[in-house]
Amino acid sequence: MKLYGSLVSPYVARAVLAARYKGIELAPEAPPGGGIKSAEYLALNPMGKMPALDVGGKCLAESIVIVEYLEDVHPQKPLLPQDAVERANARLLARIVDLYIAPQSGPFFRNMNPATRNEAEVEAGKKALAKALADLEHFMSAQGPWANGATFSLADVAMLPSLLMTSGIAAGFGVTNLFEGLPKLGAWWKHCHADALTGAFAKEYLAAMAAFLSSRRG
Repeated sequence: MKLYGSLVSPYVARAVLAARYKGIELAPEAPPGGGIKSAEYLALNPMGKMPALDVGGKCLAESIVIVEYLEDVHPQKPLLPQDAVERANARLLARIVDLYIAPQSGPFFRNMNPATRNEAEVEAGKKALAKALADLEHFMSAQGPWANGATFSLADVAMLPSLLMTSGIAAGFGVTNLFEGLPKLGAWWKHCHADALTGAFAKEYLAAMAAFLSSRRG
């Protein structure tokens, strides 16, 4: 298998994190042709997005699809519970991240330069992000320590990279505690940083993100 993309992408990162949890070495590598818009890469994935997973010449796209493929072919240490309702809830948490939280990064990315910042857009983005995070909190397990309960799952794989990026970006706009007033998310966040697997992953991801942001500001 070959995973194409950059670790700084939270979507690539979730595939890497899922693989590590399962004991699979799956390091991302540069797309063929040097970028996701190259002719070589578009021949594999005409959507021109990352990640893509090459499995014996067959290309799989979309991060959750890739993670569920890993789940199917490497069922040890499952990422989805046996109980049907809990399986659905893990998928729901991942869905909320993709549809309601990730899009709220846009106003922050577009306004990283203070000289050209649209403060009204930023404030609207903060409110929309707070609403999406509250929705995520609502559907999280009350027992923890993971997002969907006692066991690491698809929900954590989806949530951690995206919220690491969101937290880092929002901090530059004065949001110092992304999870203020959200006790389940706050406890989950602390657990992720204390856990051996996810704590090490968080440090690696944040380093990649810092390098990326430095290049944008430079």
